[in-house]
Amino acid sequence: MRKTFKIAVFGGDGIGPEIMAPTVRLLQGIARESETLAFQFHEVAAGAAHYRATGESLPEASLDTARKSDAILLSAMGLPEVRYPDGTEISPQIELRMKLGLYAGVRPVFVQPGQDVPLKSRRVTDIDFVIIRESTEGLFASHGKGVVEDDREARETLVITRAISEKLFDFAFKLARQRQQSGRGQGLVHCVDKANVFQAFAFFRKIFFERAQAYPEIKAETAYVDATALWMVQKPWMFDVLVTENMFGDILSDLGAGLMGSLGLAPSADIGDHHAVFQPCHGSAPDIAGKGIANPMAMILSAAMMLEWLGHEHGNTEAIAMGDALRTAVSDVLVEGRTLTADLGGSARTDMVAGAVAAAYKMRVPA
Repeated sequence: MRKTFKIAVFGGDGIGPEIMAPTVRLLQGIARESETLAFQFHEVAAGAAHYRATGESLPEASLDTARKSDAILLSAMGLPEVRYPDGTEISPQIELRMKLGLYAGVRPVFVQPGQDVPLKSRRVTDIDFVIIRESTEGLFASHGKGVVEDDREARETLVITRAISEKLFDFAFKLARQRQQSGRGQGLVHCVDKANVFQAFAFFRKIFFERAQAYPEIKAETAYVDATALWMVQKPWMFDVLVTENMFGDILSDLGAGLMGSLGLAPSADIGDHHAVFQPCHGSAPDIAGKGIANPMAMILSAAMMLEWLGHEHGNTEAIAMGDALRTAVSDVLVEGRTLTADLGGSARTDMVAGAVAAAYKMRVPA
């Protein structure tokens, strides 16, 4: 019996709709060949362009559709010239994380054989780790609540709570176990913090070691965020799962994308107890919007993460296999190197890359 998954689709701003459309078509093609799943896509409005037109960045109707969906696909959001009255950019993705309780931001970092990346080392293909970024607290707890007094002083408040931290660390340890069982991981979790300076991070680290006791088969280690940034360049293959505060995770995730060669290759998921959003890490790139040259790979890889998550959540092994095959198909296109967008040194258009991934997927999963 086929299960129909309801997917909320946020097309986004700038290049957002250009990378979302081929991704949805790819998922529709995958579902047509499936024996166990189908998709029902619901396009919903949000973003900077919508805010400019209506004064709303995330309409209540869109949020309601997201809540009722099995998963949420969200493309690049925001436009530099469109801002809230406080001067910050329009960011419905942050609002979704807060309102849906999406505390675990999952940012994979991996390099495939033959892939051209900035880091030159014989061990570069050993890079395969995941950054888990807490996505509702930390310094981002001040989102929309910062204070500027008399144009002379500004304040933002960092928040760490036990309730969210415990769930975050459990998520990280369970992911490390899952990666170890699949043969991809080392059974290792690093807590990345600044516990030598801030009490909030000393508290964060304390909770980390408390939760580690429930996972004796997983090695628990700690690292200061500045040292982690250094090691991510010097010896990134040492890492398996890194779990950290919101702002630290935001910065390290982009460094991870740099290791992969481009933000255009960096997918992500924001996962909570009942909902999950899947989106590329990159921005809306308005300078190339409408030209049909944006890299769709991060969006496609985010869709692959969605398939795997749906599979695990609903006990659908076919969805898990499909997600893995789609991720591998992207890697196949990267390694072949003939159909790449400009950010990866090629000249292919968005639809050409999506088509190449679809063809590689069919080779992996013949109809």
